[in-house]
Amino acid sequence: MIRRYELTDEEWEKLRVLLPSGQMGRPREDDRRVLNGIVWKIRSGATWRDIPNRYGPWQSVYTRFRRWALDGTFTRMLQALQAEADARGDIDWLVAVDSTIVRAHQHAAGAKKGDQAPASHPITPSDDPEGD
Repeated sequence: MIRRYELTDEEWEKLRVLLPSGQMGRPREDDRRVLNGIVWKIRSGATWRDIPNRYGPWQSVYTRFRRWALDGTFTRMLQALQAEADARGDIDWLVAVDSTIVRAHQHAAGAKKGDQAPASHPITPSDDPEGD
């Protein structure tokens, strides 16, 4: 049974080949179980310590997350999946940037009442920053 936030078999097969191989030393937690724990943590927004026990000890999940983040594993996964989707024509690389500027009212920007020159105090040439 696939639980909420867990990888499907198809997703796992695509990601499995992109993970670093096991290291020497003590036996490590199952990669799929740990990756499901990482996905659960990120998708749920919970703290590391709140990861359910079914994903293994939270320290192991966190350690693997940090290791994979630092060694570029997640970046390589993203690049490989993007390349695959691009080859299928599933990605539209068109990017639009909107450079519209909308000016806010002076009070919306945090100006306090009285920060303006009072109407009874006209700006004189010595007060004019442009010197006109």
